[in-house]
Amino acid sequence: MTAVVSKQLARVFVEVADTLVDDFDLVEFLQMTELLELFQVQAQEGPCQDCYRGGVPVVNADLRDATDRWPQFAPRAVAGGFRSVHAFPLRLRGDVIGALNLFSTAPGRMDALDLAVIQALADVATIGLLQERTIRRSEVLSEQLQVALNSRVVIEQAKGVVAQLYDRSVDEAFELLRTYSRRHRLRLGEVARQAVTAPKDLPDLTT
Repeated sequence: MTAVVSKQLARVFVEVADTLVDDFDLVEFLQMTELLELFQVQAQEGPCQDCYRGGVPVVNADLRDATDRWPQFAPRAVAGGFRSVHAFPLRLRGDVIGALNLFSTAPGRMDALDLAVIQALADVATIGLLQERTIRRSEVLSEQLQVALNSRVVIEQAKGVVAQLYDRSVDEAFELLRTYSRRHRLRLGEVARQAVTAPKDLPDLTT
């Protein structure tokens, strides 16, 4: 592996580590460098598909000799100027989420060291992508819990307002709110919010 290639890989590793920051952009990450560009394979065939399905690398494939293996993909890749291809699984333990493809315009083979380095790069990329997914899921859950908490506070306030308006107990006020919401196919939180913010405009909950 040349010094130039080593420097390029070092830079890519740094950029992959950038996925751990808060403002990580997944789309930008997938497009940031040729080494991480995901080649979109049509007709459900090609090194990416084989690698993803099998969970093992597809390496040192000469595209000019791969017509039998990939009858649609190989000719298109050669027509695009590519000669060889390698694919490495994006995997964490048994979980394969995609494949990292490397295309070359010249024939050539990777040695064992090169293969190990690129697989390591694919592994780090996988961790970054899964980390981003975990963070997004956590953020969505947190937002949902906050919305639920805010709605609960509004509903509790609305129960007090309705109890005063209709001279009912708090439990009876809640039943009025819930029954009205269901009858008119409205969200309970929406009716409760109106009761709190504009009680004079609140419709008759007993109808």
